[in-house]
Amino acid sequence: MDHLIENVRNIGISAHIDAGKTTLTERMLFYTKRIRTMHDVKGKDGVGATMDSMELEKERGITIASAATFCEWKGYEINIIDTPGHVDFTIEVERALRVLDGAILVLCAVGGVQSQTITVNQQMKRYHVPCIAFVNKCDRNGANPLRVIQQLKEKLGHNALTLQMPIGLEASFAGVVDLILMKAIYFEGINGEVVKIEDIPEHLLAEAEKRREYLIDAATMFSDELLEIVLENKAVPHDLLVGAIRKGVLARKLTPVLMGSAYKNKAVQSLLDAVTQLLPCPLDVKNEAIDLNNNESPVPLLADPQKPMVAFAFKLEDGPYGQLTYVRVYQGTLSRGDAIVNVRTGKKVKVGRVVRMHADQMEDIETIPAGFIGALFGIECVSGDTFTAPDIRLTTTSMHVPEPVIALAISAKDHKSRMKMSKALARFTKEDPTLKSFVDQETGETIISGMGELHLEIYIERMRREYQADVVTGTPQVSYRETISKKADFNYTHKKQTGGAGQFGRVTGYIEPILEQEFVFENQVKGGAIPSHFIPACEKGFRSCLRKGPLMGFPVTGVRVVLTDGASHAVDSSDLAFQTAARAAFLQAFKKAAPVIHEPIMKVVVETPIEFQGAIMGSLTQRRGMIVGSQDEGFQAIIEALVPLAEMFGYSTALRSLSQGKAQFTMEFSNYKQLPDHIAEQLKKRTSEGKKAVATA
Repeated sequence: MDHLIENVRNIGISAHIDAGKTTLTERMLFYTKRIRTMHDVKGKDGVGATMDSMELEKERGITIASAATFCEWKGYEINIIDTPGHVDFTIEVERALRVLDGAILVLCAVGGVQSQTITVNQQMKRYHVPCIAFVNKCDRNGANPLRVIQQLKEKLGHNALTLQMPIGLEASFAGVVDLILMKAIYFEGINGEVVKIEDIPEHLLAEAEKRREYLIDAATMFSDELLEIVLENKAVPHDLLVGAIRKGVLARKLTPVLMGSAYKNKAVQSLLDAVTQLLPCPLDVKNEAIDLNNNESPVPLLADPQKPMVAFAFKLEDGPYGQLTYVRVYQGTLSRGDAIVNVRTGKKVKVGRVVRMHADQMEDIETIPAGFIGALFGIECVSGDTFTAPDIRLTTTSMHVPEPVIALAISAKDHKSRMKMSKALARFTKEDPTLKSFVDQETGETIISGMGELHLEIYIERMRREYQADVVTGTPQVSYRETISKKADFNYTHKKQTGGAGQFGRVTGYIEPILEQEFVFENQVKGGAIPSHFIPACEKGFRSCLRKGPLMGFPVTGVRVVLTDGASHAVDSSDLAFQTAARAAFLQAFKKAAPVIHEPIMKVVVETPIEFQGAIMGSLTQRRGMIVGSQDEGFQAIIEALVPLAEMFGYSTALRSLSQGKAQFTMEFSNYKQLPDHIAEQLKKRTSEGKKAVATA
């Protein structure tokens, strides 16, 4: 890793499903001479794209796990992380964005800004990741890059700045006009590797000059020097213009838009130039850690190889040679043979093997300096851990991990499969924080929960393939919640007298519904009616009731408990007595507070040819869906709806038959809403029948 840190770019490629992320990465690797031949995602040659190294990814033509690789372009080192588009694998996008400095937002020239683009854009916003946009698939029928740029402004609120104009569109797409160089660029040769720079065609010159004016005007906002030159009507120097645009990108106030066709090998080289010229290097990005030795005060992390080492483990993989841990070094240098500390566990570990990854191939290296991404072998940790030099205790802020919305019971057919299944689950839950697994105490079943049907389906398939575990799945279970709909008081005294010390504790107060939060506990006890050292025991008692609600045994959410009074006994009061009193008081009040069941509601976006629009809207309404909006984009209709998750099982099959396989949908969690009474009754019936069946078994 002999590059200067100024010449390093850590970038991610994110977009809606099928916008062409993996194909784009494949082309980037080819032009940077990282791979000798190009393969396609749905490879006719049976090879599949380099970055989709998992068998399942090649079969389905989708990306499941984000893959990391690096390449060199004109003296710059680019670390690329290719991320999945499916919302079920949202954690892969989160963890990639967490360690990246910049990103490429890929948009389809036909589809434009789609539902998943909006999600990815919000994730970039959360981590303040500067990005450039690439309008892909300009060769497809119906391609309209200008409409996509308009959508970037209106739907995503980006200050989109056109850096290129297409030369021809659809089947006649030949190249691009570069508005910074004011030249036409064509890509010839079998694989588009021959870049030809020529004068702009006559018929495009006037339009190009108009757009360049607009470009310079937008860039002057970020450079006073450029503004002076423009006001004096002098020629604008190339470096000054690029520098001003870069400033705007780093501040997330400008989003430069480039265009091309990755599949047809057009304009990918210009995108690589833009990555090196416009996206930040590790020195441009402010990263912070929390100092655990100093009241969790924030400390800036400097990309300086001489400072004490701080690294973040953002992804784990169980390879043939043991656990592989992807790390981004934020400060200092991580070398082979170093002693480093896992801040979460406090354990000291010795670094054995240090490698850099290229999808599923690797090469050994000696050190990873600040600002670089690499991988370690044989280090025990979980995703999101921070490693530091032994003399400091800093931790980087963790990633946002969404709560699972769907659960599934799985069981193994025989003892051998059971061993394999538990081994697979131990690995998968460690690698993916959104996949949870536990054993239901009542039924003894193993339950796995995750972000969606596809998410769980992929993991079950991986258990069968990678571990040869013969597993059977039950019907998917929705994560219902119990909550209350009105305020209710409690006043409970716990008294127990059996020879020797007794138990005594009295708690008084009320519970009430609260929005947007799971649980809030407030202590308003005056005058020491309950001694302060028993208050935590009260809270613990109330909290212990949240795991299983009194109504149907689902987790409780949206409750505020206020403790106003109580009583204690000098001898008989104890932590246990107050915990027991709090539990009983909660149950007493919960029943009076008009309890209700809440169900997860999903935001569903269906993209379909217009002729199937009516039938699909009808199918969503039948599934208790509420249509939020529908718009026509050319020959396509985009329908947005809010539908209960319980009604969405098997929807992909139904949608396929409704639209002759031409429609596709995405689904992500939106919020929790009250379950209608008649459905709650059916659910109660099913739950009690299930319990009876377990009891008789």
